[in-house]
Amino acid sequence: MKRIQYAFASLVFLFATVSIAQDKEQTEREPGHYNQSKFKQLYEEFSTPNTYRSASGAPGPDYYQQQADYVMDIRLDDENAKIYGEETITYTNNSPDDLEYLWVQLDQNVRAKDAKALLRNGSSIRSENSVENFAKQYIQPNFDGGFNIEHVKDGAGKALPHTINQTMMRIDIPEVLKSGEQYSFSIKWNYNIPDHTVNRARSGYEFFPKDGNRAYVIAQFFPRMAVYNDVEGWQNHQFWGSGEFALPFGDYEVNITVPADHILDGTGVLQNRKEVYTKEMMQRYEQAKKSYDKPVVIVTQEEVEKLEKGFSKKTKTWKLKAQNVRDFGFATSRKFILDMQAVKIGSKDVMAISMYPKEGNPLWEEYSTKAVASTLKTFSSHTFDYPYPKAISVHAKNQGMEYPMICWNYGRPNEDGTYSDRVKYGMISVIIHEVGHNFFPMIVNSDERQWGWMDEGLDTFMQYVAEQEFGSVFPEAIAPNTKYPSRRGDPAKIVPYMSGDQSAMSPIMSNPENVYKLGPNAYGKPATALNILRETVMGRELFDHAFKTYSQRWKFKHPTPEDFFRTMEDASAVDLDWFWRAWFYTTDYVDIGVKEIKKYQVAKKPVTGDLMSKVFLVPTDSEGYDTALDGVNPSETSKTLKEFMMDNMTAAERAAVTEPKYFYEITYDKPGGIPMPLIVAYTYADGSVKDITYPAEIWRKNDKEVKVVISSTSELTGVVVDPKLETADIDTTNNTWPKKEGQSDFDTFKEKMKGQ
Repeated sequence: MKRIQYAFASLVFLFATVSIAQDKEQTEREPGHYNQSKFKQLYEEFSTPNTYRSASGAPGPDYYQQQADYVMDIRLDDENAKIYGEETITYTNNSPDDLEYLWVQLDQNVRAKDAKALLRNGSSIRSENSVENFAKQYIQPNFDGGFNIEHVKDGAGKALPHTINQTMMRIDIPEVLKSGEQYSFSIKWNYNIPDHTVNRARSGYEFFPKDGNRAYVIAQFFPRMAVYNDVEGWQNHQFWGSGEFALPFGDYEVNITVPADHILDGTGVLQNRKEVYTKEMMQRYEQAKKSYDKPVVIVTQEEVEKLEKGFSKKTKTWKLKAQNVRDFGFATSRKFILDMQAVKIGSKDVMAISMYPKEGNPLWEEYSTKAVASTLKTFSSHTFDYPYPKAISVHAKNQGMEYPMICWNYGRPNEDGTYSDRVKYGMISVIIHEVGHNFFPMIVNSDERQWGWMDEGLDTFMQYVAEQEFGSVFPEAIAPNTKYPSRRGDPAKIVPYMSGDQSAMSPIMSNPENVYKLGPNAYGKPATALNILRETVMGRELFDHAFKTYSQRWKFKHPTPEDFFRTMEDASAVDLDWFWRAWFYTTDYVDIGVKEIKKYQVAKKPVTGDLMSKVFLVPTDSEGYDTALDGVNPSETSKTLKEFMMDNMTAAERAAVTEPKYFYEITYDKPGGIPMPLIVAYTYADGSVKDITYPAEIWRKNDKEVKVVISSTSELTGVVVDPKLETADIDTTNNTWPKKEGQSDFDTFKEKMKGQ
């Protein structure tokens, strides 16, 4: 009986001990967590695919988009810098929804005297200021450049009720516009044209005091229909200044009346060329249509200098028609020199055109039209053949803006005609960028107001590609054996931004109004990310095919970021969710380094016993297994590694294998949040170098550090992570073993950038 009691007591004690141990273990156990891995699929971030937009990233079977057609009569008052217009809009409702009202954009209202945009940013007192800035901030009245809406009428001429809310106007139509129906209405308006050299207006004029002339670059100049789509209904976000434009496609018929001595061009095909061109201009134009190697000057500098003195009181009306465009812009002045050349794109001829005042020469006559032609060729080869009949580059001081078939570009030499390489390359680059916008977003029509990076980032990426190819198209423009000095695109160029203050940084997937630094956020970082994706993650063949697939799927349509992300994966069979999540949805940065290296050698004798026949690796500072294999008994009956190879490999296989002498366990750590392919150059004592790229997935189970083992016949003497600076690693001081002393590559780069 005592034995039973003793046994029972022991069992109770044992149970209690186990319970206490379990309770202690449970109290020390870490809490659970959400899946925070960068490799988690983007199902939570992405919208559910539907019949409008498929899971593959392609338009779905029920995809639709609205159409807005315009007939406009425009008159420019050069003497008073004012523009007058009357337009008739025919709106086609292709959506499955019935619309109760229509929304129209009034973007010029951002320049109204009482515009809310003027108050959107905070301000502070500067104790010291320039006279010009002080007067502008505290004394000068705001420029009154908003729309004056004279009337809004229906097709029968009856007034339509409408409500203006800052930069948006709601048209209250008398009856619901049903699916498949059209509605026509007209708007009459005018506004004061701003000086675009002040506060960097996107549209306006530059005044030339020496001759008293203005050069006009006119856009956002008419009330424009807002987009209605399957993603958010009406895209009626206010225009605050940074977020650009979301517009439907349509056909345009535009008549523009300007002084008779002006030279004008714009979106679309000129319908009355013989009426507005002189006989000499027509002859030169016919020559230009057959000139594929160099521009033909249609209006010469000598002719322009005579026109500058005229100030004609007569007028001419230039008539332009455009099909399937999302916007319209034009440029006009008596100061414009005009040149053109033909560019073969696929089976079509496209006219590359430049308009510039004499102040742009000799730089513009030498490089502008060449840059237009080169851009059309490169972008077409990577996306789709340019579909429009022309592309125009217009010289405008401090400007870089884009519209269908026409854009404004800066780059002006000194008054004596000299210019630096920086000015030359800056001009070529902005022309490539702005002409490239014909593809993104003028044709691949993303929502710029919501996703600025979808046009700026994709275009800046393609700009980098076009810049690097510019020398092959026009080798005389680039010094021999030199690389085009691209401002953005190279991974190292984004390092200063990505290593900066996190409190002043936003993810790429942010509205352009809400980012701290729009240039790096919407232009530089996405362009760099796509360049890394092309060169380092996917490879050119897979990337180029996927990028072209996206471009062709969504040309003349309205893609979203998800459509881009999904198509890039769909067309390549590369899972890129980790890449989009890290680069586009966070402000993480790349930092990968060498943490530790351990060297091993094979034990002197084989070991058997309970451990079976095995090979033991021991640290190189141990003697056989005297210290490393303490307590393990060797046996001569175990097979050696060579014997195993003899028994299990063919002669050819044995001949191809060299038994290694050295083994290294290398620990790589990742202080940065972005997982990237682990690119390593291993250097050996015999002088050989071996490059290995481990895929980004090596980080999928441990986001902090990973270990890899390498073997060699020669001793390892050096390790370098990211030897070609491909990944935008923000700190290269931890990239080498043995660790380098002295200034890091990043510090050297920063010092170099300071001097530019």
